[in-house]
Amino acid sequence: MRKTQLQRYAKLIARVGLNVKKGQTVFIAAGLDQPEFVTMVVEECYKAGASEVYVEWSHQPVEKLNSQYRSLDSLSTLKPWVKAKWEFKAENYSCRLFIESEDPDGMNGVDQEKMSKARRALYPQIKPFRLAIENRHQWCIAAVPGKAWAKKVFPNLPEKKAVEEMWKVILYTSRADGKNPVKAWKEHNAELAARCAYLNGLGLQYLEYKSGNGTELKVELNEDGIFCGGSEKTLKGRVFNPNIPTEEVFTSPKAGSAEGIVYSTKPLSYMGELIDNFSLRFEGGKVVEAKAEQGEALLKEMVSMDEGAGKLGECALIPYDSPISQSGVLFYNTLFDENASCHFAMGHGFNECLKGYEKLTDAECKARGINDSMIHVDFMIGAKDTSIVGITKTGEKVQIFKDGNWAFIV
Repeated sequence: MRKTQLQRYAKLIARVGLNVKKGQTVFIAAGLDQPEFVTMVVEECYKAGASEVYVEWSHQPVEKLNSQYRSLDSLSTLKPWVKAKWEFKAENYSCRLFIESEDPDGMNGVDQEKMSKARRALYPQIKPFRLAIENRHQWCIAAVPGKAWAKKVFPNLPEKKAVEEMWKVILYTSRADGKNPVKAWKEHNAELAARCAYLNGLGLQYLEYKSGNGTELKVELNEDGIFCGGSEKTLKGRVFNPNIPTEEVFTSPKAGSAEGIVYSTKPLSYMGELIDNFSLRFEGGKVVEAKAEQGEALLKEMVSMDEGAGKLGECALIPYDSPISQSGVLFYNTLFDENASCHFAMGHGFNECLKGYEKLTDAECKARGINDSMIHVDFMIGAKDTSIVGITKTGEKVQIFKDGNWAFIV
C-alpha cells in the first residue's frame, strides 16, 4: 500500500475521527500488527496539536496466555496502576483511539466462563470512570490489517497478498482511498445528518422489522428518543467521529420493550470467538430464547452477563447496498460487518439518544428508557429483503426501509 495513502488515512483518523485539539492528551490502544502505521497516526495527532500521545500496545497471544494462566482473583482485581490510568483519563478529557487488527479466532479455547466472571467483577470497579468519561471525550475506533485477520478474510491468498487486499478494502469502506478523505467524510456526515433530521421529524413510537429469514420484531422507541449518526459532539461541543467506517443512523430503544424474533445475517465475533447462524426471541423486552449453530453457549452467556444484557440497547439502520456490503467481503469484525446492513446491539444504550440528555444525570437517562448493562454487543440482522415500518405516535405507518434499503430520499 502506498505510503501517501496511508498518511491520508492517518490524517483522517487524527483530524476527523478524534478531531484532536491543541493541548489534548491522546491514548492509542493498538496491537503489534502495524507499528509503522501507528507511528504515522502518532505524528498526525501531534501535528493536530496534541501535547502528549501514549500508545498502549497489546498482543492477542499474550492476552490469551493471561486468560489461561492468571487466577480468577487476579483477573478480577483492578490493579492500582490500572486504576491510576483510568483516573488520569477521566480527569484530563483525553482523546482515545482504538486501532483494531486482532484475529477473529484468536481467543478460541479460553475458559469463557472464567473470563465472564472476571468481567462481572471488574465492571463495578471501572463503571465510575466510564461514566466520568462518557460524552466528555473524543474517541474513535479504526482498523488496520493484522496478518491472522487478513488470512481469515482472504484464506486463499498468500499472507503478504492477503494483507495488501485487506488494506484495500479497509481504505475503500472507510472512504479513505481517494485524494481527500477529509472532504469525503464531510459530505458523508452531511447525508447522515439529513437522514437523522427526517426520522426525528416523524414522531415515531415503534419500529417493525420483517425479513424473509423469519425475522419479525416490534421495538418500542423512547418518548424523547432521537436518531443520531455520523459525527457526534462532546458535552463541550467538540465534534468527532467515533467509528471509521460508519454507515449507520441509530437510536437507543425503550429498555425492556421488544416482542418477536430476530435472525442474524452475519457471524458475530465476541470475546475472540465466533457465534454464527443464531436467533434471539424476545418477550417482554428481554431475550427468552437464544439459539446458534455455532457458539450457542457463548451467546447464552453473553445475554445473561447482567440484568440489561438480554435487552436491546441500540437499533441501527444501514442500507444493504452500503460500501461494505458492496465490497462482498465478510470481515468477521463488528466494526465493519455491523455497517454492511442493519444491526441491533444487546446491552448498554446511549444517553445521547435522548433529547436534552446534557441536562440529565445517567440515572435519569436510564429512568427514561436507556438500557443499562456492562456489555454493548452489535450483531447484524439486515437482509436483502428487510422491511422496516415506523409507527408514529398518532398511529400512522411510514415505510423506513424497503428491500433492505432506505425507502426515502434526502
